[in-house]
Amino acid sequence: MQTIIVKYGYLGIFLLIAIENVFPPIPSEVILTFSGFVCRYSDLSILSVIIFSTLGSIFGAIILYFLGFFLNKKKIITIARSKVGHLLKLKEDKILNSIDVFNEEGGKSIFICRFIPILRSLISIPAGISRYNFSIFLLLTSIGSLLWNTIFILLGNMLGENWELVISIFKNYYKPIIIGIVLLFFFIKRIKKHHKTI
Repeated sequence: MQTIIVKYGYLGIFLLIAIENVFPPIPSEVILTFSGFVCRYSDLSILSVIIFSTLGSIFGAIILYFLGFFLNKKKIITIARSKVGHLLKLKEDKILNSIDVFNEEGGKSIFICRFIPILRSLISIPAGISRYNFSIFLLLTSIGSLLWNTIFILLGNMLGENWELVISIFKNYYKPIIIGIVLLFFFIKRIKKHHKTI
């Protein structure tokens, strides 16, 4: 991963993030924080890294969207159970979980799940299965991915040689952070419902 980013720069970042979105061999937070760190000691600019990583996120999400679009739930689960699915690290329970989340929350889940590991990639599949409006899908994916990528790239850049500290902290505290995001979402949703009834 590090060699690819150092050698190929923006193209390497784009490809790594795109691949990570389809099947995560390396978590995106690792790629992003290291990319932010590299900006301090190379000709790479933070803005360009953010742009190329976000384009990679969008490209990977589009692949999964159309996977869901052209295949139904049953076929995708069959692929997940096969050797190909195993190689691509497609897990049946995670896919079913993403479908349940999408069925419950609809389009909102496309944005929210961009901040949740694993689901941030897989949520594109049920969006495709349901034939969710592609333009809105792209918009929500772009905004969510842009925010996620920017946060980790800036943290990696600020911490410099201590960029791996971000990964350590994230691994230890990402569950409370996710719970906080979900609770905030339901709180906002409840307030909106309350205002509609007034």
